[in-house]
Formats: sequence, C-alpha cells, structure tokens
Amino acid sequence: MQRLGPADLRPMHAMLTMFGEAFGEAETYGAARPGDDYLIQLLGSDRFVALAAIEGTEVVGGLAAYVLDKFEQQRSEIYIYDLAVAEPVRRTGIATGLIEALQTIAVELGAYVIFVQADPVDAPAVALYSKLGKREDVLHFDIDVG
Repeated sequence: MQRLGPADLRPMHAMLTMFGEAFGEAETYGAARPGDDYLIQLLGSDRFVALAAIEGTEVVGGLAAYVLDKFEQQRSEIYIYDLAVAEPVRRTGIATGLIEALQTIAVELGAYVIFVQADPVDAPAVALYSKLGKREDVLHFDIDVG
C-alpha cells in the first residue's frame, strides 16, 4: 500500500478512474475531475489521506479519507470517504490491507477512531467493516445547500 503525496498525480488519476469503474460511476469520478494543481494541494494536505494498492503499474485498490479535527476534545478522527478494489482482485485482502495501512497512519496522526459508512445493500462492504469494527446503525441525510 502506498500513501500518495503531491508527486503522485499518475496514481491519483488512476485511482479516480478505478473508483469510477468499481462503483459504476465513471461520470462522477471522471467528467469534472479536478486539475493537477488542486490534486497536488489535496495530496499535500495533512487532512487528507490517499492510499493506493498498486500491482505492477496498475492501481487495483484505493482508499480516500479525511482527518477531522474535533471541537469537544483536542483529538481527531478519520473518515473513510471512498474505498474500492478492482473487480478482478476483490476478496484477496486488498481492502483489509488498505484499512490496516490507514490504522497505522491514524496512530501516527494521533487519531482516536476511524469511521466509515456503508449502504446496507452492499453486503461485501458490510461484511468487511463488521469484521474490522463495531457496527452502529444510523440514518444519513443529504441536506441541499441551495
């Protein structure tokens, strides 16, 4: 697993493409992709973590997470925003490896917890996260900004 930094534009673009294919949302991850300057700034931020599983020259798995500073205590938590593995290599331990790599980073950053959301109908994701963490059933709401 490789943590991507500002010099890793090629694997970052490849990871975005892989996310689009894995989620069946190529338009979301490709049509309005941010420019290189934006990605360089994001990858250089200490509040964003991008991890790529690379086999040869191909990105076969990826994880994007955000470090969230808390206000009620001087601590942070990490939110896994996206995690995907390319279809041909699923169920080979890549997703678990990505989360384990994030756990190491979380310790280095002093985070107290990592959290992630999964759609109940996504049985493989629910099984993976159930194996690694404690399940909490919550409701998620998208609030329109306009």
